[in-house]
Amino acid sequence: CLTSKLRTYGAASAAEQVNNGSIEPGCPSQSPQIKGGVMKQTSRESLYRRNTECEVYDDGTNTFFWRAHTVTVLFILTCALVYVTLLEETPQDTAYNTKRGIVASILVFLCFGVTQAKDGPFTRPHPAYWRFWLCVTVVYELFLIFILFQTVHDGRQFMKYIDPKLGVPLPERDYGGNCLMYDPGNTTDPFHNIWDKMDGFVPAHFLGWYIKTLMIRDWWMCMIISVMFEFLEYSLEHQLPNFSECWWDHWIMDVLLCNGLGIYCGMKTLAWLSMKPYQWQGLWNIPTYKGKIKRIAFQFTPYSWVKFEWKPASTVQRWLAVLGIIFMFLLAELNTFYLKFVLWMPPEHYLVLLRLVFFVNVGGVAMREIYDFMDDPKFHKKLGQQAWLVAAITVTEFLIVVKYDPNTIMLPIPFSVMQCWFLGIVLIATWTVWRFFIRKLQLNIHLTFKYI
Repeated sequence: CLTSKLRTYGAASAAEQVNNGSIEPGCPSQSPQIKGGVMKQTSRESLYRRNTECEVYDDGTNTFFWRAHTVTVLFILTCALVYVTLLEETPQDTAYNTKRGIVASILVFLCFGVTQAKDGPFTRPHPAYWRFWLCVTVVYELFLIFILFQTVHDGRQFMKYIDPKLGVPLPERDYGGNCLMYDPGNTTDPFHNIWDKMDGFVPAHFLGWYIKTLMIRDWWMCMIISVMFEFLEYSLEHQLPNFSECWWDHWIMDVLLCNGLGIYCGMKTLAWLSMKPYQWQGLWNIPTYKGKIKRIAFQFTPYSWVKFEWKPASTVQRWLAVLGIIFMFLLAELNTFYLKFVLWMPPEHYLVLLRLVFFVNVGGVAMREIYDFMDDPKFHKKLGQQAWLVAAITVTEFLIVVKYDPNTIMLPIPFSVMQCWFLGIVLIATWTVWRFFIRKLQLNIHLTFKYI
């Protein structure tokens, strides 16, 4: 970010002024955007620029890497189809041909989407990368719709076409049991309970919350979601056995260590991203090899930066929107556990990992589009395409869980748990009415009597 101290736009480029120290990096600016040392003309986007947006300086270099290659992709795709049609003999295997035809159809759709789909808010490392994940999102939603319309037996057995090892009931691991942190009865290793919990999910928790922090960009929202999910695990351990964990596993290992450390590192990364200057030069315009290597590394950082200021208590609409975001976030987290339970997928299966990788790539775009839709309605008049699809996927996954195992979902919640949730909902509803209606009415009455 560059400060609004810049007042002259001459022959010297913005990058040179930053290097000379005449511009201070590190704070949001509302000054006009500069491109190649010349002030850009006022555009519709710059007209609605928010004070939390960082200024971007770009020399405008357009290399082969950034040009559209629609004709090239179409030519390669056509050559591949001609080869399959004229030169390759079709196997006499119906199942193999069906799988191959589905994969080929998906690949053709991905080629079309990568070259022709609408760009989203992210452009680094390359816009085609985010267009690819947008198309993958469409394919995944269509796959979920297909699974939703199958019978429970057919849906589970269909997973065998993806991996023959699937389609078999798998027992869930119970993380509860002996909850002694120090077990004096085990003289060989009294801390064996702690080491038993140190599985692959520990670094996954840390990395997951580091990435979620980069998506949400707010410490309070991250902590609320982290703590709320632990309460959900307490509440639903009668449905899924692997939600049953020791108290110290919930609050020390998860909330404080894994989640807390991930959120802390994420916030430090956000602070660095908000302070760095966003000045871009073409790779061949940089004279030194060190500068070229640095430029290549920075290609994997954002092109620009927007600080998220959710302001949930500012209006009732933003308050309800933030509550909706938290709800959808928690529902997506629960779907991770319930989906593998109803579709009989072991936790270590590669499909479970691929789903997490998928949400890592689409979640950040969706959160940016949701924030733009909430914070900048003059420019963003409708919900972004990735956010729309992620919301549809989250709902579809939950519907699959409800259809495939309604007995587990409908298991009666313990009365004490229901009391706690009822109390929490009442408190939230009471605070909402007081903050946005009663308090506002009191302020209006106070102002009325003040001017009488």
